[in-house]
Parts: sequence; C-alpha cells; structure tokens
Amino acid sequence: MSNARVNEITDFSEYAGIAVFVQHQHGKVHPVSIELIGEATRLAQKAGSPSYAVIFGNKIDEIIDAISHYGVDRIFYYDHELFVTYSTDAYTKIMCEFIRSQKPEVVLFGATSFGRDFAPRVAARIGTGLTADCTALEFDEQDRKLMQTRPAFGGNLMATIICPDNRPQMATVRPGVMRKSECVETQSPVVKITPELSEQEIVAKTIRIVADKIKTVSLAEADIIVSGGRGIGDESGFALIKKLADVLGGAVGASRAVVESGWIAPSHQVGQTGQTVRPKLYVACGISGAVQHVVGMSESDCIIAINKNPNAPIMKLAHLAITGDVHKVIPELIEQLESAKAEETC
Repeated sequence: MSNARVNEITDFSEYAGIAVFVQHQHGKVHPVSIELIGEATRLAQKAGSPSYAVIFGNKIDEIIDAISHYGVDRIFYYDHELFVTYSTDAYTKIMCEFIRSQKPEVVLFGATSFGRDFAPRVAARIGTGLTADCTALEFDEQDRKLMQTRPAFGGNLMATIICPDNRPQMATVRPGVMRKSECVETQSPVVKITPELSEQEIVAKTIRIVADKIKTVSLAEADIIVSGGRGIGDESGFALIKKLADVLGGAVGASRAVVESGWIAPSHQVGQTGQTVRPKLYVACGISGAVQHVVGMSESDCIIAINKNPNAPIMKLAHLAITGDVHKVIPELIEQLESAKAEETC
C-alpha cells in the first residue's frame, strides 16, 4: 500500500470539484449525506466546478439509483464485497485512491460517529487539514479557499477556518445544519469501480454487530420538536413537555443543563454537544437560550419560546415569544390544541 501523499504536487490548479462521501446503512442513506449533496452542488456552482458523490458498498443498486436523483454531476460507486460492513483500513485506502485519481478541491463528510472515525484517517494519510463539526461552509471564488465555520471555546464564538497550503480541503459537517438536496427527474451518471482490495490489507475487522438496547431519539429528522430546559422545574416537568409533543405530533428535546442534571437521556439533547436540528417548528419551554443551545436549533423554520423572563436570549431569537410560567402556558396550549382537533373530527 503506497503512502505517497497527494500534496507532493503543489500545483493547486490540478484540483477541481466538490466531493461528498455518502454514508449509508441497512439500505438507507444517512440524512446528513443528502444535506451535504445539496451543499456540495451549491458550492460547486460558486466554484464553477463539478460536484461528486462517492459511495462504497456491494450490490447497492437501489441506493445508487436514489442518490442519482439529487443533482450531483457524477457518482463514483466503489463496489466490493469487503464494503458490506465498514472497515477503517479498507475505506481509507480506497478513499485516498479516489482523491489521488480525481483530485477534488473539497471533500465533505458527515460529522457522525462514522465520519469522525473515517475522515481524520483520510486527511492524515493524504497529508491535508480537516475541520471538524462545521456548521457553515462558504467558497471564496477569488482565492478558492473553503471557509469552514464551527463553534469554538465551548460554543461562545464561531471560528472560520481555512486550509491555504494543502489540497483537498476537508471538513466534517454536523447533521441537521444544511438543507437537504431536492430530488430531480434527471439522473446523474455513475462511474462504477471494482477496487483492488484484499482481506490481508484489513487489520481491524468487524467480528459482529450488537444492536444498542438503549432507545435513542433521532431529532434531526423530526419536523416538530418540543424542548424543555431548567425552567420546567424538575424531571417531572418532562411529562408536560411530552404531552405537548404528542399533541403536536413531535419529538421531545432538551437543553444540556437538564441532561446533565439527569432529568432526561442524552439522546434528547439539542445544541453544540448534542444534536443539531432544523425542524419546521421548535418549541423552547423554559430554556434561556445559551449560545451552546442556540447553535443547535437557530435554523428552525419557526421558533416559539415560552419563558418567565421576557429578556431571555431565546425570546429575542423566537418568531413568537410567550412570557409566562410553562406550567400554566403549556396546559392552556394543550387544551386549545385538543379542542381544535376535536372540532376537526366533528
């Protein structure tokens, strides 16, 4: 296996294209990959470059067909039986081969547990930089630098990072911060490649996969989220949050403070150290609006805040701010919503 680095070639004019690595599991594409495809096509238009989707698998024609309707200029499909399950060694080797052969200017990965393992290994092997957990990306057409923005210093400020001396420019992007790519009627051309890969090259092997028995919550896919903070009083306050979420047909979220207090499981946490969400409706109940929380939900289509303090930061961010005690306001909302539903069924 060659350890030659791409950046032995210093002529950056050879690099062009915005590539997205597509993550999939159990026959489904991870939502962050669809978000990144949308972002890649947007950045590619600004850069005047093609957009690529790169996907590894074995006999995944249905997934390839689905990806082909998201508007990328080309799909690179690496088909091999050793890609049935994820292998750091195998994936890193072939991704580096893709980069060496196609020389993309930018490569994007989802900041999932998978991407956080995979992307740094590729960057180290290639000899380039990697910005982790980005929440925004922009492309400077003048000097062709990717401006990668991420929270820093505990989320108290946003840092924009560039990679001026190496190519490709690489980043992992948090799920839920980009808008998903829209489906189109036309299909992207597919380049199918059977890579040279043997089991002897795989040092770390997957022996078996054990499903986690702990129920987790996928807030990133929820259209409606009702979140609770310290203002709900104590752990019992989440019964009220859950009831409102059930009436609205939504999911239950939470601030970091209540998760750390043990009031609700970490899988419900919204924010910098939790999940980044972009629902159609976000209801913040008793949440003050610390930067760490806001960075994870500020892109919601509609934000409703319920808080005793009219000057709380979340009230300024909200599209609709309700000043009052959540224990009085939420029951009233539930009653009004249930009455409206009852009238619709009459």
